[in-house]
Amino acid sequence: MKLSIMKTPAGFDCKYFYGDYFRGRNLEECRLLGAAWEPRLCRVCPVPSIDRANACPSMRLQATVVRPLTAAFQKRVRVTTFCEKTSRTGFDPYTGCGDCHSLPSLFTLKD
Repeated sequence: MKLSIMKTPAGFDCKYFYGDYFRGRNLEECRLLGAAWEPRLCRVCPVPSIDRANACPSMRLQATVVRPLTAAFQKRVRVTTFCEKTSRTGFDPYTGCGDCHSLPSLFTLKD
């Protein structure tokens, strides 16, 4: 399934957000969060910034809505990662798993 990039209610481009406004419709949904999505979660969601930082086609994101103990009334989005190529989980989504993309020779040390 090809996901098109749409602008969220918070003003960010996100490939998981879908809005249908054709002929007066007002259908909005997050295809990553599903039924737990609320429009105000788009302001605190890290997924658009992760997509801007890392465009690895093998990385898959899973998101859940959590309530941290420090902010009892504020919901947050927690993102976990999975790499389909290396089958690794739990890595930093902003940098990737480290195996899919090697560093350019400019950044490697020469002996």
